Formats: sequence, C-alpha cells, structure tokens
Amino acid sequence: MGGAGFIGHNLALHLHGLGAEVHVVDSLQVNNLGAFTHGLDQNPNARLYIEFANQRLDLLRRAGIPLHIVDARDYQLLSRHLSEIQADVVVQLAAVAHANRANKDPYSTFDHSMRTLENALDSVRERKTHFIFFSSSMVYGNFGNAAAKETNICEPMGIYGALKLAGEHLVKAYQQVFGVPYTIIRPSALYGERCVSRRVGQAFIENALRGNAITVNGDGSDQLDFTYIGDLVQGVTLCITREAARNETFNLTYGSARSLNQMADLLRQRFPTVTVTHHPRDALMPERGTLDISKARTLLGYEPAFPLERGYLQYIDWYLGLAKEDPKLFGH
Repeated sequence: MGGAGFIGHNLALHLHGLGAEVHVVDSLQVNNLGAFTHGLDQNPNARLYIEFANQRLDLLRRAGIPLHIVDARDYQLLSRHLSEIQADVVVQLAAVAHANRANKDPYSTFDHSMRTLENALDSVRERKTHFIFFSSSMVYGNFGNAAAKETNICEPMGIYGALKLAGEHLVKAYQQVFGVPYTIIRPSALYGERCVSRRVGQAFIENALRGNAITVNGDGSDQLDFTYIGDLVQGVTLCITREAARNETFNLTYGSARSLNQMADLLRQRFPTVTVTHHPRDALMPERGTLDISKARTLLGYEPAFPLERGYLQYIDWYLGLAKEDPKLFGH
C-alpha cells in the first residue's frame, strides 16, 4: 500500500531481490506523479520530483514487480485487489508523509491516512494478514532529555502526530477484535534517494545545488535521529521475516540523534561556500532527539549501518551525479 512511494519502492525492490513475490498498490497521487503534474510553473521542484517518481516506476517495471493503480480510499476497489493478491503481509504506507502539510490540510490528511488505513485493515481481516503499519516518531511529542522508548507515554503535537497515534490504536483494535496480527513501526527523519517529501536534508542539498542559501528553522541545535532508507528497509525486512515482530511496536531509526548544524557541516564538505539563513522555529514541531532501538536490536537483530557521515554524504553524491548527468533538473 503506497508501494510506489519513497519507502515503498525501495522496500519492494529489496524484497524482490530476496526472492519474495511483491505487489505494489498505489494511486500515484500522494507524494507521487499526481501531486506534481499540475501547476509546474508554480512549483520549482515539480520537474525534479516527476523525474524521481518516474525513476521509481521504471525500477519497479524493470524488476517485473506488478503495479496496481488503486486509490486506497475506494474500499470496494481496494478490497477486490487485495483479495486477488492474497498477500501474506501487507505494508501500509498509503498516507500523507509530511507534518507541515498535515497541519495545513487536516481533512485531506485524514482522508489519505485514516480512511486508507481503515479500508486496508478491513480488507485483510478475514484472511488475518500480517499488517505492518508505518507510524512516526512524532507520536512521542517532546522527547525530553532521554531517548524515546516504545513504552513512553505518547503526547503528539499537531494533526500529523495525532493521526499516527490514532492509527496505532486502530491497528491494535483490529488485532483485539478480529485477530489481525500487526507490527507498528516508528521511523524518524528519513532520507535517501528518490524522496520527494523535501525534508530538511533534501532541501539542504537541492538549495546548495541551485546556488541558494540553506534555511535552518531555529539556531540549528535541534537534534533529529536521521535515518537512511537502507537501514529502515533492513528493519522492515526483519519485521516481515521474524515471528518476534508480531503484535509489537518498534523504533526503527539509526539510534543516535544529530543536530541540524552537524548536517549542515557535512553538506559543506561537498559545498564549501554554501551559506545558512535562520528562520523562526515552528512551534508545532516537537523537540525530538534519539530513539531507543534496543528493542529492535534484541528481538529482531536490527543493526543500522549508516551513520549520517556515511548515509548523508552518499545521498549528496547521488544528487551530484544527477546534476552532472542532467544540469537542467536544477536550473543550470
């Protein structure tokens, strides 16, 4: 579900490479082609992100992974496709993936996040398919001084975190009422190739490639548990293959927070002349930090391999390769 998105296509390709029979279900509307093909002149990133979305589809096509173009808000259509696929595991990624967008448009966020979740859960309840739900570290709210553990009381701030926590409760309720086994995943500050969400690390790179200043909200001391897509995919694969993941919640991050200033310093290794501007901090963004990944390490054998120095520099170099191959993508 949402399998042609940033996380979904990377996960699908990895699982396919391991020999799994993978099907992708996606409407191609949210954080995908449909979101960027209108108003090209108003969005300076539209052509670049259309390129990324087409790269995803091309990779899936070349791998021979079936794509079912289905709007998950359509219960009848979705249930028919899932019934035909007869999946043993459903990974639910069909959702709005950006907190700021969620706060600005709560109705659409509910429609594309909670409605899609309910439809997916109801479509698999008779088969009792293992249901993997992508939540977020945003459910914790302000972390405080200690690393956030899965047992923490969750006090989310804003629409995005509230809906993610509501989704967790709904997933657990389907297990209680219908016996649907679940795994809940809480990622944090994801980054990696072919993302279109324009999170902070991505915005840094794209601005630097265009010769623009990079923008930091606040003084740059805010810390995030930046997680490279390859580490997350490893963790999700373990959730699929390990029985110990059933009916559990896991933080799947790198497990060590870094500041925005540290990320900017890494960017300067490739763009020494880049300048930084500061904007006021968003009051609806919680104060975050490190997520405790000891549970995933113990139960799943999860071992992240991409500290920011490795994953982020690799991500920057991927962008530099794109710019060299097609400078027009960045206005050159």
